[in-house]
Amino acid sequence: MRCVWKLKDWTLGADMAVVGFDFGTTNSLISIVQRDRVIKFLDGDGLPIPSVVCYEGAKIIVGREAKDRLQGAGLGVQGNVVRSPKSMLGKESVFVNGVERNPVDLVCDVVKHVKELALATRRIKELSIDKAVVTIPVNMIGTRRRALRDAFRMAGIGIVQFVHEPLAALYAHLRESSDFEATLRKFDRQLILVFDWGGGTLDLTLCRLIDGMLVQEFNDGTDEVGGDVFDVLLRNEIERRVRKARGLSENVQCQPDALTRLMHACERAKIDLSERPRTSIFVSNFFRHEVDTDLDYSITREEMEDIFADLLTNGLDRIQLLLTRNYYAPAQVALCLAAGGMANMPAIKSRLHEMFGPGRVHVAEGSMTLISEGAAWIAHDDASLYLAKNVELLLARNSYVPLLKAGTELPREGSVLRDSLEMFCADPRDGHAKFQLYSPKRPGPKIIANDPRVSLDNLLIKVDESARVFSERLQLDLLVDDNLILTARATSSMKGDTAETEIHNMEFAVRLPNQTKGWLAESTEFEMAESDPSLTKGAIAMRSNISNSIDNAAIPGELYYKMDSNAFDPTYGGRTKVQDLEHLYYRPCAICGRKSNDRNCRCASSPSLRTN
Repeated sequence: MRCVWKLKDWTLGADMAVVGFDFGTTNSLISIVQRDRVIKFLDGDGLPIPSVVCYEGAKIIVGREAKDRLQGAGLGVQGNVVRSPKSMLGKESVFVNGVERNPVDLVCDVVKHVKELALATRRIKELSIDKAVVTIPVNMIGTRRRALRDAFRMAGIGIVQFVHEPLAALYAHLRESSDFEATLRKFDRQLILVFDWGGGTLDLTLCRLIDGMLVQEFNDGTDEVGGDVFDVLLRNEIERRVRKARGLSENVQCQPDALTRLMHACERAKIDLSERPRTSIFVSNFFRHEVDTDLDYSITREEMEDIFADLLTNGLDRIQLLLTRNYYAPAQVALCLAAGGMANMPAIKSRLHEMFGPGRVHVAEGSMTLISEGAAWIAHDDASLYLAKNVELLLARNSYVPLLKAGTELPREGSVLRDSLEMFCADPRDGHAKFQLYSPKRPGPKIIANDPRVSLDNLLIKVDESARVFSERLQLDLLVDDNLILTARATSSMKGDTAETEIHNMEFAVRLPNQTKGWLAESTEFEMAESDPSLTKGAIAMRSNISNSIDNAAIPGELYYKMDSNAFDPTYGGRTKVQDLEHLYYRPCAICGRKSNDRNCRCASSPSLRTN
């Protein structure tokens, strides 16, 4: 694997700092580490900056002031206001109040505002925010990462590297532990679950701490149960209950901004009920044309949890699903790190305690800022990102060759990794070469043949079906860019056919500072759950016909017999046992001429053919 630098000087001088930037679905925040202390650039209310932008003619309003103009809940466009433009990345354009706008421009406006607020605080003299480690959800595909990089570049910030949000949260938790070395020893080779439930997404990562490396095993993410969805549900239920209690029909209208104010009151109530058993939701001048126009409702924590019951169950069931799908039990999780604003909800804490036990659950202090802190620590430590699992090619005879090995350092800003492999077609009869890309479930460099694997993607290219075995040369070109996208391109020499695919869902690893290179330099063993063999029962598999060397053992037995029948002569030999079986299986019956698996062939059961 060759590393190709597009930019000659991507490293930063000692006097230039890289910030951590959590560009969140609901809120955004910049942090930086100075003198081993994290400095967070919050807004005037001491909170992260809302990821909201509003357009009033030529005027651009961003952050909390833009959020106050929201007339409804949920993500996306609401009149001239856009909530979480990050969720729109990947689209060519969106219409905001009738004006067509590029989502990259919307994101750029939010990033600029967060950057300007940080610079305006003047907490650090001569601070320059032009490079950042940027966090992303685990389910953010590569095309959206490309667009996010473009938006940051337009805002004057280069993204040194991306890092998954749960991985950043765990990095911060470990770096800020009171006894760093003892914590690493405690959790070495142990299974860790990071549970990051924010306003926009729920992200889950199962990972291990292996010889000072944080290594992802499995990820899961959804935007269906974000904290904003809870706020919408609570707002609607409070309005319904107040109307019912006062006998108000649906014909009684609200003031134009009433629902927005109720939404903000519900957000505050949700936070308040994390700390006390009861709170009040009050919105003045809510209803129109009523003697009592105010909305006033007292709600208990139990009532709120009852309203949220289905959403809480849906979110927490994702944990059990992630564990079950990968054959782990909750008892195998040594640490559950809960981050994100929703992690402070008592009902969520209680369910996590039931699942893992109180001693193994840690709800992060300042959970709303932990991801940004992790990105800042990664930037401060200049911690590189590595590939957590091999990317492999399935060869004929079901063997695997690593294309990218676990431990490969991944490109930073402006750089790419390139490599090419020359292969052979061991069976061109159907006119196609089949490239099947896989990844082991086990992270790390020590992989055995029987380790379970998951399919990443397939490439099918045309070859000359009349060509001799191994005469059709195949080339596989690999490229990994700074957006963490693997592009694989296959080409056949005689037909000149090509096919290309992109792989976006890889797992990553990051090394903590001052740790040995044990995971990278040696083969490290640890316990992994075994896959259920019944999952492959009845599955249809594509037979690989690719070989990385000219080896007759890769040729199907029936084809090899046609090429060289002498190889099947017991006197000379040369074939494998599998080839012998293939040759016999596909050879027609010598008596009736039927195929070997034809049920109408009874020749072998005839008394005259039996041997004594």
